[in-house]
Amino acid sequence: MTTPVTARDRAKAERTDAILSSAAQLFASRGYSGVSLEDIGAAVGVSGPAVYRHFAGKHALLDALLIGVSERLVDGGAAEAAAVTTPLQRMRALVGFHVDFALGNADVIRVQDRDLAHLSPEAQTEVRRLQRAYIELWIDALSALRAAERDELRLRVQACFGLINSTPHSTRSVLRFRAQTAQLLSAMAMSALLADA
Repeated sequence: MTTPVTARDRAKAERTDAILSSAAQLFASRGYSGVSLEDIGAAVGVSGPAVYRHFAGKHALLDALLIGVSERLVDGGAAEAAAVTTPLQRMRALVGFHVDFALGNADVIRVQDRDLAHLSPEAQTEVRRLQRAYIELWIDALSALRAAERDELRLRVQACFGLINSTPHSTRSVLRFRAQTAQLLSAMAMSALLADA
């Protein structure tokens, strides 16, 4: 993503981010089919047609939202993994990154879980590719700590994601105690990843 250079570019980028954020909240609470572009525009203080200056339509908005979040996970996870030196530090860094992401993006996780089928075919392909890349990043990190077939490591990683991703939107009270929740989730995730069979 390029950095906006002019005040106008920055304002447009900020409005685009606001539209994506509002769309995530509305899609999470009402479902993709229950939200119109007018609803999204009203949430950010613009008319529905003004949203078309940023996105070609509701499908394009959902595509951008879920591709963008998938890219953030892959790029952020890769940066975390590269910033440490030992296998245990790498695994803890990935867990901490994902816990922080899940606690800060419960709406997007809910949208991804429920509305993935509404993506365009091209966006579905790209999101799946990015998801696989993110899972492989975790499997590579876990393989340095756990001698097992990649299928077992994949199962551990995906079960860990289920544990982390389900908590913020199944138990709202966790967000009031974010630091304690993050610490507990991280400890539970590490235990799940490294548990003896």
